[in-house]
Amino acid sequence: MRIGLPGIFTVRGAQLEGRRVFLRPPRDADWRAWAELRGASREFLTPWEPVWPADALGRAAFRRRVRMVGMEWRDDLGYSWLMFRRGDGALLGGITLSNVRRGVAQSGSLGYWIGQPHAHRGYMTEALQVLLPYIFDRIGLHRIEAACLPHNAASRGLLTKLGFAEEGYARQYLRINGSWQDHVLYGLLKEELRRPAS
Repeated sequence: MRIGLPGIFTVRGAQLEGRRVFLRPPRDADWRAWAELRGASREFLTPWEPVWPADALGRAAFRRRVRMVGMEWRDDLGYSWLMFRRGDGALLGGITLSNVRRGVAQSGSLGYWIGQPHAHRGYMTEALQVLLPYIFDRIGLHRIEAACLPHNAASRGLLTKLGFAEEGYARQYLRINGSWQDHVLYGLLKEELRRPAS
């Protein structure tokens, strides 16, 4: 079954390649590596994420997540990728484009996570440098938005490095780690994307 944008690729076969990383949609077979990395990185991740449900790392919950990803791709509502290291295929993290809005908006919201053992090594920077042109050129968005906690220096630095502009401050914007928290809002327009020199 073809899922996603007609004429581009199927979710099962989708893969984007970088120098050190590659991205593809999640599959049921990714559960063990995903659960192990998320479990080992729990203390590192939970300050920046919604509260994890009791079955957060369970196989059934992951299968539901994969099915939801497929439905969102099919309906052009959102897109999710897992990020792997080239060479050994180790799972590094994930990236999600959610809340895709068409019509006069042509925008979506970017979210990402990386496992603690792989943080601060430039993997997420490279993955987003590969993915952002795809989002603009193939998915066809005009604007990508992102939000992060004011004290998340790593995420703010990443967005700035990629060319996102700080656009505002949203009070109690998202419920993160059990409480409503303020967020700094960022945006990137298609014409602002920093493309590699040809």
